[in-house]
Amino acid sequence: MEVLIAFDAEAVAFDESLWRSRLEGLMAHLGLPQESQLSVSIVDDPTIADLNLQYRSKDGPTDVLSFPQFEFAGLEQALGELSGGAQPLPLGDIVVSLDAAGRQAQEFGHALEREVGFLLVHGLLHLLGEDHLTPEQDERMRERQRQCLSFWSLGI
Repeated sequence: MEVLIAFDAEAVAFDESLWRSRLEGLMAHLGLPQESQLSVSIVDDPTIADLNLQYRSKDGPTDVLSFPQFEFAGLEQALGELSGGAQPLPLGDIVVSLDAAGRQAQEFGHALEREVGFLLVHGLLHLLGEDHLTPEQDERMRERQRQCLSFWSLGI
């Protein structure tokens, strides 16, 4: 497993090695191949607002964006073809606004660490094909989020 994390070290206090370790452990727990690669960017509101406008045509910041490398059917095929191989399997990119995470942590009355964890899990599940467009999908997504956060002892 490889997790690549980028952030503005001057602007935020972010324990890169802790989150890399957590994400690698979660990816293994979810049964992803050892060759799996994940890219994470921790940004501010203006940066994520630019991405939100550019890629989703939505004005303003959001909390998390996911950019999958494969469509869901393509991911399953890629997992089958690349599993056990020597080449990396890029799952995609997750972008988290630390500004939004801070506001939401305060709003929901929990730690910033828990909110960042929630947003990373939410983004990763999107990369793995989960969505929340229907009530059934939403319930499945919520349950998987609970399981992942419990794995990190950051339960809901």
